[in-house]
Amino acid sequence: MNQILIKTENLSKSFSNAGSMQHILKNISLELYEGDFTVIMGASGAGKSTLMYALSGMDTPTLGTITFAGRKISGCSTDELALFRRRNCGFVFQQIYLIDSMSLLDNVLAAGLLVTKDKKALTARAQELFEKAGITKEMQKKFPTQISGGEAQRVGIVRGLINSPKILFADEPTGALNSKTGLDVLDMLSRFHESGQSVVMVTHDMRSARRGNRILYLKDGSILGECHLGRYQHGDMARHEKLSAFLSEMGW
Repeated sequence: MNQILIKTENLSKSFSNAGSMQHILKNISLELYEGDFTVIMGASGAGKSTLMYALSGMDTPTLGTITFAGRKISGCSTDELALFRRRNCGFVFQQIYLIDSMSLLDNVLAAGLLVTKDKKALTARAQELFEKAGITKEMQKKFPTQISGGEAQRVGIVRGLINSPKILFADEPTGALNSKTGLDVLDMLSRFHESGQSVVMVTHDMRSARRGNRILYLKDGSILGECHLGRYQHGDMARHEKLSAFLSEMGW
């Protein structure tokens, strides 16, 4: 079994709303492993994104502990968490947030320069990632307003990977894309996972979920069940049927 990358113990998140307590996460204890492609599913409001943001240090739990790569990050200051995320986490969001006034290459380099000032090595890393993403040097000179949504999301993934993160967090990465461009993005995520990249992805989409080797299903802030699918292979109908049966059991 791969090494534990993230471990939570009794993770809870609550807030007060109009005088009553809203419990978003409830005593979640889990372990995420290096090299896994973990998918978090569940109905709207189940706590999927809140869990992902807590795991990455973007949100602070009310109770419980989070240990990331052997370091306890729950209880760290805001500045400590920001520095930790830069060095250890990559992020891909449904809304891509590229800077319109910067070229695609400069958008990626700007994220990398927050961690290292070695621009030569950083540019070489960016070119390697862009090549794997199918983005040519000519396209890298373009600005975000000159490319499609699918191309922008592929740039977003390159940006998320520029600092060689221990884990890539993806929140509904295909949610704003059409079927074809969404498939291209999923293929790209699968390729990077095959090369050893750890991934955690939140999704409502079963097609996207099939890319994971481990599916966690949340309901009302708790993990209701999990499903292990093994290595992704295109066209694997047994995988599709296993996931469909699991989601049906979960009430999806």
